[in-house]
Amino acid sequence: MSNHLSNRITNMSTSATLAMAAKARELRNSGKDIIGLSLGEPDFNIPDFIKDAAKQAVDDNYSSYSPVDGYADLKQSIANKFKRDNNLTYGLNQIVVSTGAKQSLANIAMCMLNKGDEVILPAPYWVSYSDIVKLAEGTPVEVPTSIDTDFKMTPAQLEAAITPNTKMMWFSSPCNPSGSVYSKEELEGLAEVLKKHPNIYVVSDEIYEHINFRGGHVSIAGIDGMYDRTITVNGVSKAFAMTGWRIGYIGAPESIAKACTKFQGQITSGANAIAQRATIAALDAPVSKIQFMIDEFHKRRDLILELLGEVEGFKLNVPEGAFYVFPDISDFFGKTLNGTTINTASDFSMYLLENANVATVTGEAFGNPNCIRISYAAAEKELREAISRIKAVL
Repeated sequence: MSNHLSNRITNMSTSATLAMAAKARELRNSGKDIIGLSLGEPDFNIPDFIKDAAKQAVDDNYSSYSPVDGYADLKQSIANKFKRDNNLTYGLNQIVVSTGAKQSLANIAMCMLNKGDEVILPAPYWVSYSDIVKLAEGTPVEVPTSIDTDFKMTPAQLEAAITPNTKMMWFSSPCNPSGSVYSKEELEGLAEVLKKHPNIYVVSDEIYEHINFRGGHVSIAGIDGMYDRTITVNGVSKAFAMTGWRIGYIGAPESIAKACTKFQGQITSGANAIAQRATIAALDAPVSKIQFMIDEFHKRRDLILELLGEVEGFKLNVPEGAFYVFPDISDFFGKTLNGTTINTASDFSMYLLENANVATVTGEAFGNPNCIRISYAAAEKELREAISRIKAVL
Protein backbone atom coordinates (compact mmCIF):
# COMPACT_ATOMS: atom_id res chain seq x y z
CA MET A 1 0.00 0.00 0.00
CA SER A 2 3.03 2.30 0.09
CA ASN A 3 2.52 3.38 -3.54
CA HIS A 4 -1.18 4.18 -3.39
CA LEU A 5 -0.70 7.90 -4.08
CA SER A 6 -0.07 9.23 -7.57
CA ASN A 7 3.29 10.61 -8.65
CA ARG A 8 1.66 13.91 -9.47
CA ILE A 9 0.59 14.49 -5.86
CA THR A 10 3.73 13.13 -4.21
CA ASN A 11 5.86 15.35 -6.46
CA MET A 12 3.76 18.44 -5.77
CA SER A 13 5.01 20.98 -3.24
CA THR A 14 2.77 22.15 -0.42
CA SER A 15 1.85 25.83 -0.76
CA ALA A 16 4.45 27.60 1.38
CA THR A 17 2.10 30.44 2.28
CA LEU A 18 -0.63 28.06 3.44
CA ALA A 19 1.91 25.86 5.25
CA MET A 20 3.27 28.83 7.19
CA ALA A 21 -0.25 30.00 8.00
CA ALA A 22 -1.08 26.51 9.30
CA LYS A 23 2.10 26.48 11.41
CA ALA A 24 1.24 29.91 12.81
CA ARG A 25 -2.29 28.73 13.69
CA GLU A 26 -0.86 25.65 15.40
CA LEU A 27 1.45 27.78 17.55
CA ARG A 28 -1.36 30.25 18.26
CA ASN A 29 -3.61 27.41 19.39
CA SER A 30 -0.86 26.24 21.74
CA GLY A 31 -0.95 29.62 23.46
CA LYS A 32 1.76 31.57 21.62
CA ASP A 33 1.12 35.18 20.63
CA ILE A 34 1.79 34.87 16.89
CA ILE A 35 1.50 37.83 14.53
CA GLY A 36 0.67 36.50 11.08
CA LEU A 37 2.28 38.38 8.21
CA SER A 38 2.38 35.38 5.90
CA LEU A 39 -1.02 35.36 4.18
CA GLY A 40 -2.08 37.76 1.45
CA GLU A 41 -5.45 38.42 3.00
CA PRO A 42 -6.86 41.92 3.58
CA ASP A 43 -7.91 42.51 7.19
CA PHE A 44 -10.88 44.64 6.11
CA ASN A 45 -14.48 43.49 6.26
CA ILE A 46 -16.34 43.17 2.98
CA PRO A 47 -18.08 46.47 2.10
CA ASP A 48 -21.73 46.48 3.15
CA PHE A 49 -23.09 47.00 -0.36
CA ILE A 50 -21.56 43.67 -1.40
CA LYS A 51 -22.96 41.91 1.67
CA ASP A 52 -26.40 43.34 0.88
CA ALA A 53 -26.25 41.91 -2.63
CA ALA A 54 -25.40 38.47 -1.21
CA LYS A 55 -28.29 38.65 1.26
CA GLN A 56 -30.63 39.62 -1.56
CA ALA A 57 -29.42 36.66 -3.60
CA VAL A 58 -30.30 34.33 -0.73
CA ASP A 59 -33.77 35.87 -0.52
CA ASP A 60 -34.12 35.55 -4.29
CA ASN A 61 -33.40 31.82 -4.01
CA TYR A 62 -30.17 31.63 -5.99
CA SER A 63 -29.65 28.08 -4.77
CA SER A 64 -29.51 26.06 -7.99
CA TYR A 65 -26.51 25.05 -10.07
CA SER A 66 -25.03 28.06 -11.79
CA PRO A 67 -23.91 27.97 -15.45
CA VAL A 68 -20.47 26.37 -15.74
CA ASP A 69 -18.86 29.55 -17.07
CA GLY A 70 -20.81 31.95 -14.83
CA TYR A 71 -24.11 33.83 -14.89
CA ALA A 72 -24.57 35.87 -18.06
CA ASP A 73 -25.24 39.09 -16.15
CA LEU A 74 -22.08 38.57 -14.07
CA LYS A 75 -20.09 38.03 -17.25
CA GLN A 76 -21.59 41.25 -18.59
CA SER A 77 -20.43 43.05 -15.45
CA ILE A 78 -16.95 41.56 -15.96
CA ALA A 79 -16.96 42.69 -19.60
CA ASN A 80 -18.00 46.20 -18.47
CA LYS A 81 -15.24 46.19 -15.85
CA PHE A 82 -12.61 45.15 -18.41
CA LYS A 83 -13.72 48.01 -20.67
CA ARG A 84 -13.92 50.60 -17.87
CA ASP A 85 -10.71 49.76 -16.02
CA ASN A 86 -8.48 48.17 -18.68
CA ASN A 87 -9.84 49.41 -22.04
CA LEU A 88 -10.19 45.76 -23.09
CA THR A 89 -13.19 44.52 -25.07
CA TYR A 90 -14.25 40.97 -24.26
CA GLY A 91 -17.45 39.31 -25.41
CA LEU A 92 -19.36 37.09 -23.00
CA ASN A 93 -18.06 34.03 -24.88
CA GLN A 94 -14.52 35.08 -23.94
CA ILE A 95 -15.15 35.19 -20.18
CA VAL A 96 -15.12 32.28 -17.72
CA VAL A 97 -15.95 32.61 -14.01
CA SER A 98 -14.22 30.15 -11.68
CA THR A 99 -13.86 29.29 -8.00
CA GLY A 100 -11.10 31.81 -7.42
CA ALA A 101 -8.33 33.05 -9.71
CA LYS A 102 -6.27 30.04 -8.64
CA GLN A 103 -8.76 27.76 -10.40
CA SER A 104 -8.65 30.06 -13.41
CA LEU A 105 -4.89 29.52 -13.60
CA ALA A 106 -5.23 25.76 -13.21
CA ASN A 107 -7.86 25.68 -15.97
CA ILE A 108 -5.54 27.55 -18.32
CA ALA A 109 -2.59 25.25 -17.61
CA MET A 110 -4.61 22.07 -18.05
CA CYS A 111 -6.19 23.32 -21.28
CA MET A 112 -3.06 24.71 -22.94
CA LEU A 113 0.02 22.79 -21.84
CA ASN A 114 1.31 19.50 -23.16
CA LYS A 115 4.14 17.50 -21.69
CA GLY A 116 7.41 19.38 -22.04
CA ASP A 117 5.89 22.74 -22.98
CA GLU A 118 7.94 25.45 -21.31
CA VAL A 119 6.42 28.30 -19.30
CA ILE A 120 8.59 31.34 -18.56
CA LEU A 121 8.19 32.56 -14.98
CA PRO A 122 9.90 35.83 -14.06
CA ALA A 123 11.13 35.14 -10.51
CA PRO A 124 9.95 35.96 -7.97
CA TYR A 125 6.55 34.60 -9.00
CA TRP A 126 3.42 33.68 -7.09
CA VAL A 127 3.98 30.53 -5.09
CA SER A 128 1.52 28.28 -7.00
CA TYR A 129 2.53 29.07 -10.59
CA SER A 130 5.32 26.53 -10.75
CA ASP A 131 3.38 23.60 -9.33
CA ILE A 132 0.30 24.35 -11.42
CA VAL A 133 2.50 24.24 -14.53
CA LYS A 134 4.11 20.98 -13.39
CA LEU A 135 0.72 19.44 -12.65
CA ALA A 136 -0.18 20.05 -16.30
CA GLU A 137 3.12 18.35 -17.28
CA GLY A 138 4.64 21.64 -18.39
CA THR A 139 8.16 22.76 -17.53
CA PRO A 140 8.64 25.96 -15.51
CA VAL A 141 11.56 28.10 -16.71
CA GLU A 142 12.56 30.59 -14.04
CA VAL A 143 14.05 33.93 -15.07
CA PRO A 144 15.78 35.32 -11.98
CA THR A 145 15.51 39.00 -11.12
CA SER A 146 16.83 40.86 -8.10
CA ILE A 147 16.01 43.74 -5.84
CA ASP A 148 18.49 45.86 -7.82
CA THR A 149 16.20 45.72 -10.88
CA ASP A 150 13.03 46.11 -8.82
CA PHE A 151 12.33 42.40 -9.41
CA LYS A 152 11.32 42.97 -13.05
CA MET A 153 12.31 40.90 -16.07
CA THR A 154 13.98 42.78 -18.91
CA PRO A 155 13.29 42.20 -22.62
CA ALA A 156 16.82 40.80 -22.99
CA GLN A 157 16.18 38.27 -20.22
CA LEU A 158 12.90 37.25 -21.85
CA GLU A 159 14.56 36.78 -25.23
CA ALA A 160 17.32 34.68 -23.69
CA ALA A 161 14.79 32.40 -21.96
CA ILE A 162 12.80 31.58 -25.09
CA THR A 163 13.40 28.20 -26.72
CA PRO A 164 11.56 26.21 -29.41
CA ASN A 165 9.60 24.61 -26.54
CA THR A 166 8.35 27.87 -25.04
CA LYS A 167 4.54 27.89 -24.97
CA MET A 168 3.65 30.57 -22.42
CA MET A 169 4.83 33.31 -20.10
CA TRP A 170 3.08 33.83 -16.75
CA PHE A 171 3.50 36.93 -14.60
CA SER A 172 1.64 39.19 -12.19
CA SER A 173 1.56 42.98 -12.06
CA PRO A 174 1.31 44.28 -9.40
CA CYS A 175 3.45 41.34 -8.42
CA ASN A 176 2.96 38.88 -5.63
CA PRO A 177 5.39 38.64 -3.81
CA SER A 178 7.49 41.71 -4.69
CA GLY A 179 4.83 44.41 -5.13
CA SER A 180 6.56 45.50 -8.34
CA VAL A 181 4.42 47.08 -11.06
CA TYR A 182 5.33 46.98 -14.75
CA SER A 183 4.92 50.32 -16.52
CA LYS A 184 3.43 50.64 -20.00
CA GLU A 185 6.90 51.17 -21.43
CA GLU A 186 8.23 48.04 -19.72
CA LEU A 187 5.31 45.95 -20.98
CA GLU A 188 5.84 47.33 -24.49
CA GLY A 189 9.46 46.21 -24.29
CA LEU A 190 8.41 42.66 -23.41
CA ALA A 191 5.75 42.73 -26.12
CA GLU A 192 8.35 43.64 -28.76
CA VAL A 193 10.20 40.43 -27.92
CA LEU A 194 7.03 38.34 -27.93
CA LYS A 195 5.97 39.68 -31.33
CA LYS A 196 8.99 37.87 -32.79
CA HIS A 197 7.61 34.63 -31.34
CA PRO A 198 3.93 34.54 -32.38
CA ASN A 199 3.15 31.14 -30.84
CA ILE A 200 3.84 32.17 -27.25
CA TYR A 201 0.81 33.01 -25.07
CA VAL A 202 0.84 35.25 -22.00
CA VAL A 203 -1.02 34.78 -18.73
CA SER A 204 -1.36 38.16 -17.08
CA ASP A 205 -2.40 37.84 -13.44
CA GLU A 206 -3.96 41.17 -12.49
CA ILE A 207 -5.62 40.28 -9.19
CA TYR A 208 -3.91 43.26 -7.48
CA GLU A 209 -4.63 45.83 -10.19
CA HIS A 210 -6.50 48.26 -7.93
CA ILE A 211 -3.94 48.08 -5.11
CA ASN A 212 -1.58 50.20 -7.13
CA PHE A 213 0.25 53.24 -5.79
CA ARG A 214 1.79 54.54 -9.02
CA GLY A 215 -1.40 56.03 -10.44
CA GLY A 216 -2.66 53.62 -13.05
CA HIS A 217 -2.68 49.96 -14.01
CA VAL A 218 -1.68 48.78 -17.50
CA SER A 219 -2.85 45.45 -18.97
CA ILE A 220 -0.48 43.75 -21.38
CA ALA A 221 -3.49 42.63 -23.44
CA GLY A 222 -3.95 46.32 -24.31
CA ILE A 223 -0.46 46.59 -25.83
CA ASP A 224 -0.47 46.53 -29.62
CA GLY A 225 -0.35 42.98 -30.94
CA MET A 226 -0.93 41.25 -27.58
CA TYR A 227 -4.72 41.00 -27.25
CA ASP A 228 -5.17 37.74 -29.18
CA ARG A 229 -2.41 35.94 -27.28
CA THR A 230 -3.08 37.10 -23.73
CA ILE A 231 -5.27 35.50 -21.07
CA THR A 232 -6.12 38.14 -18.48
CA VAL A 233 -6.78 36.68 -15.02
CA ASN A 234 -8.52 38.59 -12.24
CA GLY A 235 -10.87 38.19 -9.31
CA VAL A 236 -12.39 39.87 -6.27
CA SER A 237 -10.35 38.42 -3.40
CA LYS A 238 -7.84 41.21 -2.90
CA ALA A 239 -9.30 44.60 -3.83
CA PHE A 240 -12.74 43.78 -2.40
CA ALA A 241 -11.53 41.75 0.62
CA MET A 242 -13.56 38.76 -0.64
CA THR A 243 -10.92 36.05 -0.20
CA GLY A 244 -13.32 33.43 1.16
CA TRP A 245 -15.96 34.01 -1.50
CA ARG A 246 -13.76 32.36 -4.13
CA ILE A 247 -14.60 34.16 -7.37
CA GLY A 248 -12.03 34.57 -10.13
CA TYR A 249 -12.40 35.06 -13.86
CA ILE A 250 -10.55 35.27 -17.16
CA GLY A 251 -10.83 37.23 -20.37
CA ALA A 252 -9.31 35.22 -23.21
CA PRO A 253 -9.48 34.28 -26.88
CA GLU A 254 -12.76 32.45 -27.43
CA SER A 255 -11.16 29.07 -28.13
CA ILE A 256 -9.30 29.18 -24.81
CA ALA A 257 -12.37 30.32 -22.88
CA LYS A 258 -14.38 27.45 -24.41
CA ALA A 259 -11.69 24.95 -23.45
CA CYS A 260 -11.59 26.25 -19.86
CA THR A 261 -15.38 25.94 -19.64
CA LYS A 262 -15.18 22.36 -20.94
CA PHE A 263 -12.51 21.46 -18.39
CA GLN A 264 -14.26 23.19 -15.51
CA GLY A 265 -17.47 21.36 -16.41
CA GLN A 266 -15.78 18.09 -15.50
CA ILE A 267 -14.07 19.35 -12.34
CA THR A 268 -16.21 21.79 -10.33
CA SER A 269 -18.96 23.06 -12.65
CA GLY A 270 -20.11 26.61 -11.91
CA ALA A 271 -18.86 28.77 -9.05
CA ASN A 272 -20.91 29.51 -5.94
CA ALA A 273 -24.21 31.14 -6.90
CA ILE A 274 -24.47 33.59 -3.97
CA ALA A 275 -20.86 34.72 -4.37
CA GLN A 276 -21.45 35.34 -8.08
CA ARG A 277 -24.44 37.60 -7.34
CA ALA A 278 -22.39 39.52 -4.79
CA THR A 279 -19.59 39.90 -7.34
CA ILE A 280 -21.94 41.70 -9.72
CA ALA A 281 -22.41 44.40 -7.07
CA ALA A 282 -18.66 44.58 -6.44
CA LEU A 283 -17.68 44.98 -10.10
CA ASP A 284 -20.52 47.33 -11.02
CA ALA A 285 -19.48 49.75 -8.28
CA PRO A 286 -17.00 52.53 -9.06
CA VAL A 287 -13.47 51.94 -7.81
CA SER A 288 -14.00 54.91 -5.47
CA LYS A 289 -16.10 52.58 -3.29
CA ILE A 290 -12.95 50.68 -2.27
CA GLN A 291 -10.52 53.60 -2.36
CA PHE A 292 -10.40 53.71 1.44
CA MET A 293 -8.75 50.27 1.49
CA ILE A 294 -6.25 51.22 -1.22
CA ASP A 295 -5.33 54.40 0.67
CA GLU A 296 -4.83 52.43 3.88
CA PHE A 297 -2.56 49.90 2.15
CA HIS A 298 -0.52 52.80 0.79
CA LYS A 299 -0.07 54.19 4.32
CA ARG A 300 0.91 50.78 5.63
CA ARG A 301 3.42 50.35 2.81
CA ASP A 302 5.13 53.57 3.81
CA LEU A 303 5.03 52.61 7.49
CA ILE A 304 6.55 49.16 7.06
CA LEU A 305 9.31 50.50 4.80
CA GLU A 306 10.13 53.07 7.46
CA LEU A 307 10.18 50.47 10.24
CA LEU A 308 12.14 47.85 8.29
CA GLY A 309 14.57 50.54 7.19
CA GLU A 310 15.70 50.66 10.81
CA VAL A 311 16.59 46.94 10.83
CA GLU A 312 20.23 46.38 9.96
CA GLY A 313 20.71 43.70 7.30
CA PHE A 314 17.44 44.25 5.44
CA LYS A 315 17.80 45.48 1.85
CA LEU A 316 14.60 47.07 0.55
CA ASN A 317 13.09 48.38 -2.64
CA VAL A 318 9.87 50.42 -2.82
CA PRO A 319 6.98 48.21 -3.97
CA GLU A 320 4.45 50.13 -6.03
CA GLY A 321 1.47 47.83 -5.55
CA ALA A 322 -0.12 44.83 -3.81
CA PHE A 323 0.45 44.60 -0.04
CA TYR A 324 3.84 42.92 0.35
CA VAL A 325 7.45 43.86 0.92
CA PHE A 326 10.12 41.44 -0.27
CA PRO A 327 13.36 42.35 1.52
CA ASP A 328 16.66 40.77 0.60
CA ILE A 329 17.96 39.24 3.83
CA SER A 330 21.00 37.43 2.39
CA ASP A 331 23.24 39.54 4.66
CA PHE A 332 22.27 37.14 7.46
CA PHE A 333 23.38 33.99 5.62
CA GLY A 334 26.21 32.22 7.40
CA LYS A 335 25.59 34.09 10.65
CA THR A 336 24.49 32.62 13.98
CA LEU A 337 21.61 34.28 15.84
CA ASN A 338 20.96 33.19 19.42
CA GLY A 339 22.46 29.78 18.68
CA THR A 340 20.70 29.33 15.32
CA THR A 341 22.80 29.36 12.14
CA ILE A 342 21.05 31.04 9.21
CA ASN A 343 21.98 29.47 5.87
CA THR A 344 18.82 30.07 3.84
CA ALA A 345 15.76 32.29 3.65
CA SER A 346 13.75 29.35 5.02
CA ASP A 347 16.04 29.26 8.07
CA PHE A 348 15.54 32.97 8.53
CA SER A 349 11.76 32.82 8.21
CA MET A 350 11.55 29.94 10.70
CA TYR A 351 13.88 31.80 13.08
CA LEU A 352 11.50 34.77 13.08
CA LEU A 353 8.53 32.50 13.75
CA GLU A 354 10.18 30.67 16.64
CA ASN A 355 11.97 33.61 18.24
CA ALA A 356 9.92 36.70 17.38
CA ASN A 357 6.55 34.94 17.03
CA VAL A 358 6.13 36.57 13.62
CA ALA A 359 5.04 34.51 10.59
CA THR A 360 6.57 35.42 7.21
CA VAL A 361 7.22 33.33 4.07
CA THR A 362 10.56 32.26 2.64
CA GLY A 363 11.43 33.71 -0.74
CA GLU A 364 12.54 30.25 -1.88
CA ALA A 365 8.85 29.43 -2.38
CA PHE A 366 8.63 32.29 -4.88
CA GLY A 367 11.77 31.47 -6.81
CA ASN A 368 14.04 33.94 -5.00
CA PRO A 369 16.25 32.35 -2.31
CA ASN A 370 17.63 35.64 -0.95
CA CYS A 371 14.37 37.19 0.25
CA ILE A 372 11.38 36.75 2.52
CA ARG A 373 7.84 37.97 1.91
CA ILE A 374 6.15 40.09 4.54
CA SER A 375 2.47 40.92 4.11
CA TYR A 376 1.31 44.28 5.43
CA ALA A 377 -2.37 43.37 5.08
CA ALA A 378 -2.62 43.77 8.86
CA ALA A 379 -3.50 46.57 11.25
CA GLU A 380 -0.92 49.28 12.00
CA LYS A 381 -0.64 48.19 15.63
CA GLU A 382 0.23 44.63 14.57
CA LEU A 383 2.75 45.85 12.01
CA ARG A 384 4.53 48.04 14.56
CA GLU A 385 4.66 45.23 17.11
CA ALA A 386 5.83 42.67 14.53
CA ILE A 387 8.72 44.77 13.27
CA SER A 388 9.67 45.68 16.83
CA ARG A 389 9.90 41.97 17.66
CA ILE A 390 11.92 41.25 14.51
CA LYS A 391 14.32 44.06 15.33
CA ALA A 392 14.74 42.74 18.88
CA VAL A 393 15.66 39.17 17.88
CA LEU A 394 18.11 40.29 15.21
